[in-house]
Amino acid sequence: MFEIVEKKVLGPDIKLFRINAPDIAKKAKPGQFVIIRINETGERIPLTINDFDPRQGTITIVFQEVGKTTILLGRLNSGGFIEDLVGPLGRPTEIENFGKVVCVGGGVGTAVIYPVTRALYQAGNQVIGIIGARNKDLLIFEEEMKAFCHRLLITTDDGSKGIHGFVTDALKKILEEEKIDRVIAIGPPIMMKFVAKTTQPFGVKTIVSLNPIMIDATGMCGVCRVNVGGETKFACVHGPEFDGHKVDFDLLIDRLNQYKEEEKIALSTLQD
Repeated sequence: MFEIVEKKVLGPDIKLFRINAPDIAKKAKPGQFVIIRINETGERIPLTINDFDPRQGTITIVFQEVGKTTILLGRLNSGGFIEDLVGPLGRPTEIENFGKVVCVGGGVGTAVIYPVTRALYQAGNQVIGIIGARNKDLLIFEEEMKAFCHRLLITTDDGSKGIHGFVTDALKKILEEEKIDRVIAIGPPIMMKFVAKTTQPFGVKTIVSLNPIMIDATGMCGVCRVNVGGETKFACVHGPEFDGHKVDFDLLIDRLNQYKEEEKIALSTLQD
């Protein structure tokens, strides 16, 4: 059992949990994830680690309540317990001094790009951050990102804060005006798809973090398979980060939508 030592509400349906998990905290690196199961009959879901503190023995996760499992997770409070927490899983982000790097976070993906941004900044990179959301109320980790960006741009779909538009609008302008050595993007699959399309004409290496459906997360079940460069990869052991120019995003999105009807049924049962 893993105790929730802190709970914060970051925005509409967006929660942050700091969880006591000393063994995971000792090993965790930016870009890795955990598998959570709330109770013994619960679904196993992957959540990327937002932060980790080996001294306090805690890890932090951020999630949005979008389905039955995340809604149930969000109902837990400080002092409550999560039955299963497995990790850290996946390959950590490649961190070195690349030069000038753009870190792009969309929606809850901003919480995931944050530790990557911090590590790249600490490695000596010149870091430009771009974070976006549908509106200003859904923006998260703005101040945290500012601390590790030489420049931070904010976009909102409705123009309620920052640039009126998408993260790709801000990214394209930067690419047209500056030499960028690497782009890392984390957010909804459709956002990452268009980030990769934006950077491809400029020949800029672009890394994305994929979060497909998973079960065991050890490479045995094959549920999290993705197509990268015409080859089948398992996001749990080969990723979760891949070259965005090689990812078949349309297949990824189709697979993520495969169980929409079942998800709706599960959600309606919960609401009843």
